[in-house]
Amino acid sequence: MRTLPEFLAEYRKSHINPVNVAIHVVCVPLIFFCTLGLLWCIPAGRWLGLPPDIAYWVNGATLFAAPAMVFYARMSARSLLAMALWFAISLVGILALQSAGWPLGWVCGGVWVAAWIGQFYGHEVEGAKPSFADDLVFLLIGPLFVMEKLYRRAGTSLAG
Repeated sequence: MRTLPEFLAEYRKSHINPVNVAIHVVCVPLIFFCTLGLLWCIPAGRWLGLPPDIAYWVNGATLFAAPAMVFYARMSARSLLAMALWFAISLVGILALQSAGWPLGWVCGGVWVAAWIGQFYGHEVEGAKPSFADDLVFLLIGPLFVMEKLYRRAGTSLAG
C-alpha cells in the first residue's frame, strides 16, 4: 500500500491551480459531510432487525466509517485523528439537521450535487482530470489533502 506522502504527492499533481485548490478546500468538506448525510439515510440497523435504540446508529454512514477509519489509521495517527474529528463534526451536523426537522436526504443531496459541480469546474480550470478517475481511493485522500493544507499552515504535517 502507498504511504500518505505518496498519496498526497500524487493528489497534488492535479491540484496546483490556486482556484482549483480553493474550490477543493470548500467543496471536499461539503462532499464529505453530505456523503455521510446521504449514507445516514440508509437504515441498515432496521433492515438487520436490531432494536430501535441500536438500529438508529447502525446505518450506511456508521458502516462506512469503520473501514474508512482503518484506512486512515494505516496512513498515520494524525490522519486517523483528523478524520475522526471530521466524522464527529459531520455527525453533529447530521443530528442537528434532523433535530431541526430538515429533510436530511434532500439537503445533503442538493449540496452534494452543487459541491461536485464545483469540483469539476475546479478541474476544468486546472486542466486535469480528478485523481479519483484513475483510482477511487483518492476519494478518501481528498479530505487528507485539505487537512494537510491546514497542518502545513500550523507548521506541521499529517504524516508527522
